[in-house]
Amino acid sequence: MADLHVKVAGVSFKNPVIPASGAFGFGREYEKLYPLSRLGGISCKGTTLNLKDGNPPPRIAETPSGMLNSVGLQNPGIDHFIEVELPYLMQKDLTIIANVAGSTVEDCIEIAHRLEGTAVDMIELNISCPNVKQGGAAFGTSPEMAASVTRAVRNATTKPLMVKLSPNVTSIVDIAKAVEAEGADAVSLINTLLGMRIDINTRRPILRNNVGGLSGPAVFPVAVRMVWQVANAVKVPVVGMGGIASGKDAIEMMMAGASAVQVGAAIFADPYAPIHIIDEMNEWLDEHGIASVNDIVGTVQPW
Repeated sequence: MADLHVKVAGVSFKNPVIPASGAFGFGREYEKLYPLSRLGGISCKGTTLNLKDGNPPPRIAETPSGMLNSVGLQNPGIDHFIEVELPYLMQKDLTIIANVAGSTVEDCIEIAHRLEGTAVDMIELNISCPNVKQGGAAFGTSPEMAASVTRAVRNATTKPLMVKLSPNVTSIVDIAKAVEAEGADAVSLINTLLGMRIDINTRRPILRNNVGGLSGPAVFPVAVRMVWQVANAVKVPVVGMGGIASGKDAIEMMMAGASAVQVGAAIFADPYAPIHIIDEMNEWLDEHGIASVNDIVGTVQPW
């Protein structure tokens, strides 16, 4: 079997497959299906300073080859995460990424402070959620704002800091360079693309929030392109996500330059998707005589 171990910003993962934030909760429901220790790690449900109810329903809409979501960062808040969810995850032998979001820079700083003394392995700073009416999206759409919030959180924590980038920008490379310059140890991309569906009978948007984040196989080519561009523009590691649904998808994303991958929408179609992807990657590497998954990172050869 090939060696699937990877490192991102000095943090070790037993394999490169990580359930994406928002698609896997805190893992409790999925442990009924398979041991969480099979996973490379977990990017936990996006956590805010206080409990958040999220957006009113309907907040999920099907699309061709994907889905729109407008959940709006529903979560129990950082204190509940630290007191209840984190101790549970610490028993599961997997790398823990705390995904955090705030409507203000001060919120992000406070969350980082509270995580500082915990067993969380890495912080993933979400500056790019497109379906929250306040905050989030504003941070991720301007190099200046992205740099500002990254600098603030970098100064608030000694933990490895990964910044999650929005594709809803003119140049994702400029955003990536901005957060790298302010101390990001890694970047993850892409978050969902902004989309909309309309019920032609009621003439109203299907989502109560009107718009939401598009994910699933439909966005995969966009994600591969952006990961390739960013990986060639920054020196920090890149974690790729966006439409990955198979081992071959994950390999393609890593060839584009990702050091690890996150899997989101595919889990809704098949809760075993992360396990299947790990097994398929291993089979492909063995078939091609590749000893380590790290040997494929960034190996695409453009024309």
